[in-house]
Amino acid sequence: MAELGRRVEALGRQQLQLAGFIGLTLTSLLANLPRPWRWRITALVAHIQQTGLNAIPIVALLTFLVGAVVAFLGATVLRDFGATIYTVNLVTYSFLREFGVLLAAILLAGRTASAFTAQIGAMKANEELDALRAQGLSPMELLVLPRVLAMMISLPILTLVGMLSGMLGGALVCALALDISTTQFLAILQREIPLRHFLLGIGKAPVFAFIIAVIGCLEGFKAKASAQSVGEHTTSSVVQSIFMVILLDALAAMFFMEMGW
Repeated sequence: MAELGRRVEALGRQQLQLAGFIGLTLTSLLANLPRPWRWRITALVAHIQQTGLNAIPIVALLTFLVGAVVAFLGATVLRDFGATIYTVNLVTYSFLREFGVLLAAILLAGRTASAFTAQIGAMKANEELDALRAQGLSPMELLVLPRVLAMMISLPILTLVGMLSGMLGGALVCALALDISTTQFLAILQREIPLRHFLLGIGKAPVFAFIIAVIGCLEGFKAKASAQSVGEHTTSSVVQSIFMVILLDALAAMFFMEMGW
């Protein structure tokens, strides 16, 4: 029981630190928005390439394969009811609302949040953060904001790539196994799938991106001046990011269901 209490206390302290760091990030962002001369455009573009463009192939491949699997399993079940045509609806609904953004966010949580933690943790171990403060520079403005903004730009793009690749995988299975042509697939998509499902899916991307980037940066600042500490906090950032993404997605799904969206 004592160990359980310590773990609950540590979890509560961790969430308080996260809430405080989110507030600090938003405050720094609002303070810098009206001052274009202080924007770090070069760092922002570099992080967009690192977090977004370099991740497109793996996101596209993963969602394509998951789309094919979802279509195949859906067709297997629906064939017993003579309703294989609804495999199209299954694939499009699932990727527009959930799988597109969720798979992209989980991939970025493992790929990018860990990179942010390792980079900032290594800078802290080398006393580079102290050097920045000694020069009167803000680590929040210099290190955190470009990473957060880059993630918020990259994840919606990757979500769109994931949606298209997933539906492409589903369309391929439909064409090869169910005799549903690509033209028919697109016609059903246009006729029966409302635009709001795409908007709900893409709307979650900036929120997930913000949470992933903030957790990655926070864990980097919490790391101590040792390789072991950097490794532990890198692992922690990945676990926390994936957990928070899935938790927020579940809450959003329940909210949208209750609202009838």
